[in-house]
Amino acid sequence: MESDAEEEAAATPAAAGAPGAGRLKGSPELTVDADMREMAKTAAWSVSSCKAGNGVAALRDDNLDTYWQSDGAQPHLVNIQFQKKVQLQLVALYVDFKLDESYTPSKISIRAGDGFHNLKEIKTVELAKPVGWVHISLSGADPRETFIHTFMLQIAVLSNHLNGRDTHVRQIKIYGPRPNPVPAQPFHFTSREFITYSTIR
Repeated sequence: MESDAEEEAAATPAAAGAPGAGRLKGSPELTVDADMREMAKTAAWSVSSCKAGNGVAALRDDNLDTYWQSDGAQPHLVNIQFQKKVQLQLVALYVDFKLDESYTPSKISIRAGDGFHNLKEIKTVELAKPVGWVHISLSGADPRETFIHTFMLQIAVLSNHLNGRDTHVRQIKIYGPRPNPVPAQPFHFTSREFITYSTIR
């Protein structure tokens, strides 16, 4: 597990124009690498608690004006369960300190496992007054570990800004690798091109 300090920089909203940055142009959609796809459309979602009218559906409605609001003791949990083992690379959350203030998460734990009985923490991130999409990579310390393989992902809000009790999260997206990414097309010389290239060289 990486340290909170190491993860803080990685978890801040990506700057506009940066590769994989989350950008809003009149839409809650964010930009991610082309070789990733959203994985949680058919998953079973649940939360540890919610205020009436601000339940789990608000996390997946593609509307930044709605939000999940917890209504219980911390930690506040979002559980995403898949029908089969899946490869996951990225968690993207939309949070807004300017709108939500003390309801905004300040420390988040990401956990994975086969089910509730064996979840293990894989990342802990700290957020400093975030506004926008927050990208949390699920890759390991080893650069070869670009994804996790799991049946279940749990996002736990451990604390909020200004010592707030309940939390607001406006959207959550879960991304994994595409099963058949389009490979880069190799460049082939024709015989004429090869002769010209060889002569110039």
